Amino acid sequence: MNRQSSSSFSGKLTVVALLAAAAGIAVQIVSGVDYPTVPPGLIILPSASGIVAFGPWRWTPMAGVLVGLFMIVGFFGSGTVSNLLDPSRLGVFTGFWVQFLAVIAAVVGGTAATVRNFGFQRRGAG
Repeated sequence: MNRQSSSSFSGKLTVVALLAAAAGIAVQIVSGVDYPTVPPGLIILPSASGIVAFGPWRWTPMAGVLVGLFMIVGFFGSGTVSNLLDPSRLGVFTGFWVQFLAVIAAVVGGTAATVRNFGFQRRGAG
């Protein structure tokens, strides 16, 4: 069976980072950022977190990587990067930074967890 544990540090980091990114979106909504009635990020991020936490396959941490990259591309593509540089609306500023840093952590953690699960570790030379 290809079951790999997401209980490694990098797997846990990925799960927590995805949930933190969702919390960042919630802070943005409470602070007045215009989101759709059903914000896609509040569905996608916790869903990916669940896949990483409970998925029985070695590739499940890649869900965190893909969602994180999707969120980063969307962040820059939507033109909302300016919110990272404007502390005049503290809630919006904080929410965007939490989301931004969390999706970066999800990409890093998911990549490390996937590498660990597939055993792409360098073998001892000699």
